[in-house]
Amino acid sequence: MPATSPAHHQRRRRRTNRLLATAAGVLTAGALAAAALPGSATAGENHGNKGKTHPGRYQDVQLLSFNDLHGNLEPPSGSSGRVTELQPDGTTKTVDAGGVEYLATHLREARKGNRYSITAAGGDMVGASPLLSGLFHDEPTVEALNKLDLDVTSVGNHEFDEGAKELARLQNGGCHPVEGCYTDKRFKGADFPYLTANVLDEKTRKPLLKPYWVWKKQGVKIGFIGVTLEGTPNIVSAEGVKGLAFEDEVETIDKYAEELQRQGVKSIVALIHEGGFPASSSYNYDCDSPGAGDGVSGPIADIAKNVSPQVDALVTGHTHNAYVCTVPDPAGKPRMVTSAASFGRLYTDTTLTYDRATGDIARTAVKSANHVVTRDVPKAPDMTRLIDRWNTLAAPIGDRAIGYISGDVVKDGTESPLGDLIADAQLEYGRTLDAETDLALMNPGGIRASLTHAAGGKEGDGVVTFAEAFTVQPFANTVNLQDFTGAQVVQALKEQVSGSNEAAPKILQISSGLTYTLDLTKTGADRVVTDSIRLDGSPIDPSATYRVATNSFLAGGGDGFPTLGQGTNDLVGEDDLTALERYLTANSTPTTPIAPPKADRITIVR
Repeated sequence: MPATSPAHHQRRRRRTNRLLATAAGVLTAGALAAAALPGSATAGENHGNKGKTHPGRYQDVQLLSFNDLHGNLEPPSGSSGRVTELQPDGTTKTVDAGGVEYLATHLREARKGNRYSITAAGGDMVGASPLLSGLFHDEPTVEALNKLDLDVTSVGNHEFDEGAKELARLQNGGCHPVEGCYTDKRFKGADFPYLTANVLDEKTRKPLLKPYWVWKKQGVKIGFIGVTLEGTPNIVSAEGVKGLAFEDEVETIDKYAEELQRQGVKSIVALIHEGGFPASSSYNYDCDSPGAGDGVSGPIADIAKNVSPQVDALVTGHTHNAYVCTVPDPAGKPRMVTSAASFGRLYTDTTLTYDRATGDIARTAVKSANHVVTRDVPKAPDMTRLIDRWNTLAAPIGDRAIGYISGDVVKDGTESPLGDLIADAQLEYGRTLDAETDLALMNPGGIRASLTHAAGGKEGDGVVTFAEAFTVQPFANTVNLQDFTGAQVVQALKEQVSGSNEAAPKILQISSGLTYTLDLTKTGADRVVTDSIRLDGSPIDPSATYRVATNSFLAGGGDGFPTLGQGTNDLVGEDDLTALERYLTANSTPTTPIAPPKADRITIVR
């Protein structure tokens, strides 16, 4: 469901190359090492020469990649539609980015002159999507990806939001089993393969879909292995992964790298829906610059250091961060690891130099850069037509006003104004089901976008439309009421910063009346100060029973909160979007809009 929060530790590693940072992108110093290629690699032999008719020994292959699109066909709003760019003088600026009309234009322009060009993705193309795509079970996004000429993608955790059968439908086509066909044409499915090397059917022990795919052109062969994060069952609903097993990423990639090698495919790229945390939030940060706190940390760093040297590059995702880094493989050779943020705001352009004599990639010549999908280029007309067609179907539902806000209600921060508002909405809704409901807890990863005051269409400033609310909470989780002891409530709060969440805390958003202190100078569960926990000013009584509202994802123990899966006396309500809609409608009018909550329920000590 959510992307993981940054780990608090950084790993330093020996650098073999250095990146040259520019405002336009990041270019690895590996590109400067092209002179290290064998002497037979000359311009006349087509190294770097896009127009040569007769191939020589070396052939540059363009790899365009992106990840975590999440159905964002229209330009995402607010901070979700901007990237941070490092300037030559060390300052930063933000740049508006994203939207498939612009992404198509940028990719098509980048491909010009490159006869050897592949476009690949790192998963989460769909799921947690805005209404334009989510309302139609992401058929519009698959259609757009077909038009983008996507060649291959790994499967992300969000591709399992609606289960394995729905993922198979996205691959193979066919109308939705419940809602049927949305147009007079049968949905044809994806033109590109979804790769699920480490996702197995528990009964057959075979991959759910293809484990790998090989791109071929005039004797050049590059294999792609696709995996999703092993921890997917912890971050999606249990129903979505029922009957599936998720295997170790490194072991799986190594297994299929060996299989590809036996087939004579020596050049291999891993598409991994798992990511890391760069030392800077700027997309063009010099990831390989020496010094304290440099590089990339998190799960992908460990994966990159352990995946077989037979793999030549890693395209990653999941954490929604941007980076272009070299991480030494187990043999000590530098290997490119990339991620293009999320929501179609960036794309990565990597040059893989293929050695026809060996069938392998000349690693010393690899270069890569992230580029902004700016909105100052012409829109791709076919994408505009696609968006207009689906918007015509969605507009009667999406344009409906459901509430009013006096300013931006953002999802950013340890405790966010939007998190407070959603928790309050679930508490109020819970009390309509059971007046004894005491508090509500909301997982931060379930909040996908901020509510912006500026109008996104014709609705006017301050108006919240159903489409905007859908973008915030697109998962269709139900609101569940459960009984917990006070001791369990305290334990659940401590699980935010302990157990599987210790290295990457997931701070629950809390309803009005619940307060406590989060002391980040401490470690583990001690970061939640037990004596500070209060409900309506009174200490939590360990032996008392509290009625707690959560969404169904948390009620199943998701996001590393096993205690929330142990509640009793369950009562299941309607979906969480309905709760948010009713709250906004009941508590705001055009003349009395809701003010952004202060986000002051958690006292943070740093």
